[in-house]
Amino acid sequence: MDGTAAILHADLDAFYASVEQRDQPRLRGRPVIVGGGVVLAASYEARAFGVRSAMGGGQARMLCPHAVWVEPHMEAYSEASERVFALFHDVTPVVEPISVDEAFLDVGGAIHLFGEPSSIAEQLRARTLAEVGLPLSVGVARTKFLAKVASQQAKPDGLCAVPVDDELGFLHPLPVEVLWGVGPVTAAKLHDHGIDTVGDLAGASGAELGGFLGPHAGRHLRALAHNRDPRPVDTTRRDRTMGAQRALGQKVRSREELRREVLALAEKVAARLRRAERLARTVTVRYRTAEMRHESRSRTLLEPSDNTQLLTRVADELLLALVDGPHGPGSRLGRVGCSLVGITYSGLCRGDVVQLALRFPEEGRATDQLDRLVDDIRHRWGTSAVERASLHGRRGGIPVLARPTALDAAPDPQ
Repeated sequence: MDGTAAILHADLDAFYASVEQRDQPRLRGRPVIVGGGVVLAASYEARAFGVRSAMGGGQARMLCPHAVWVEPHMEAYSEASERVFALFHDVTPVVEPISVDEAFLDVGGAIHLFGEPSSIAEQLRARTLAEVGLPLSVGVARTKFLAKVASQQAKPDGLCAVPVDDELGFLHPLPVEVLWGVGPVTAAKLHDHGIDTVGDLAGASGAELGGFLGPHAGRHLRALAHNRDPRPVDTTRRDRTMGAQRALGQKVRSREELRREVLALAEKVAARLRRAERLARTVTVRYRTAEMRHESRSRTLLEPSDNTQLLTRVADELLLALVDGPHGPGSRLGRVGCSLVGITYSGLCRGDVVQLALRFPEEGRATDQLDRLVDDIRHRWGTSAVERASLHGRRGGIPVLARPTALDAAPDPQ
């Protein structure tokens, strides 16, 4: 990585809520919450009252009783995301999607066309507002980590460019919570040891940090505190995973309800695999309890597949492995229930380059033709034209638009 600050982290502000305020003028300037039983997004007007994403609906209503609640409109969010990413690709082909509303861009190769990186960032912000009607915050820095930190400092609707010769001067006064991998647990440990700012952490020895964080976490955080992040912008990540998740609110969900939700998600994403002409090698099912505990299970297939029957069966088995315990079916859910469930297919590859295994094919091949027939009917007549009997009348939750990746925010080291 050279010494030029040419990496941008572009992040749409309060994305879902901003789309709703764009499309419904009556909502502009008012506290807006997208969701129902759980907050999917909150406008900055609502955030001023302490409302945050993933918060329970009851708590959000107590904090901001005059907020306007709106149902999510996933098609509008998807369309807006695609238009914004098209603007990113107008500037550079080196774009790494992180989610539907944020991405890293390396604009080093575009400087001779569009000017300095900070100028490119300002042009992107102006075009996003003029052509898509949404505010965009951008951080500009030499590393991905610092660009991400800069964009957070720029919010809402701002630009923050970090000079190469003052990176640590910018970074070190900030609280330790800005570092990837510092969540509430790690932050509390750091504060207990008198480490409150990034500069404090940078001045601590590796041995000291390793003593109470563990050697790996200590090395990781100390490297970030000195802005050591050699990772390039990765344009291949988008093809690595595909998934979907569903927010279920705070109500207790039964084992059978969760099975139906996972079946619906697994079927939906399998259809997306086929549209993209991709096969998946690994299936991951995850859920989050109402107490914000995260659990997940994965399985790697003997050969990549896009077959609905196979993928849904594996997803169901993974879910049951998660929720069934020694005290009976669903006993691991306990009384708190589940607030979010999701599925991810990873290890994606193109179907036309997969070598057939020298054995009998896995189950489900006989239904490949049926999959494509169902895909065609739904494409022509809508997704409700063909429905599994087991999903008929499903109560469901709120779909959460996601572009899952192998690297979301780094986990909080325990």
